[in-house]
Amino acid sequence: MELTKEKFTPVNKAQRKSLNFKAGDTVRVWNKIQEKGKTRLQAFEGLVLSRKHGTESGATFTIRKVTSGVGVERIFPLYSPNIGKIEILRKSKTRRNKLYYIRKKAVKEVRKRLKSITLSTPETDVDDDKKEEIKEEEIVKAPEKKVEQTEQVKEPTTKETVNEEKTENSPEPEKSE
Repeated sequence: MELTKEKFTPVNKAQRKSLNFKAGDTVRVWNKIQEKGKTRLQAFEGLVLSRKHGTESGATFTIRKVTSGVGVERIFPLYSPNIGKIEILRKSKTRRNKLYYIRKKAVKEVRKRLKSITLSTPETDVDDDKKEEIKEEEIVKAPEKKVEQTEQVKEPTTKETVNEEKTENSPEPEKSE
């Protein structure tokens, strides 16, 4: 009786078994997709949240990525023939094997960003009258500094100029005949 070694799966098990990635690493998985009789490779790049069942035949790993503000997670079988290749982009050191807490952490960060955007309002809430007063004070202060430096021409103090401007801007009572 002769034993024949036949390959039942197109996946190179030794190569996949030797992949040394764990939770916290950034990985790009090239997934085979069949469209209209053709197969193409589509990349799914993200953070490895977990790796389950080690290197046995039912081993899986979960990857999470955020696309346009929405978190997407996919579970890939390690020895799936639908996976073209697996690239390890970045290794990182984590203290846990399962990083499920990142789901909640990401939501909290997004909420925090939204709160900071809504709380910070531009200075458009200031009344137009107050804006004019602020501008007038800046205009009055600027020449005063120049005068103090030269000390040749004596101009009225800021209080006097503000009082003069108020009297100039205030409407005069109409005289009736």
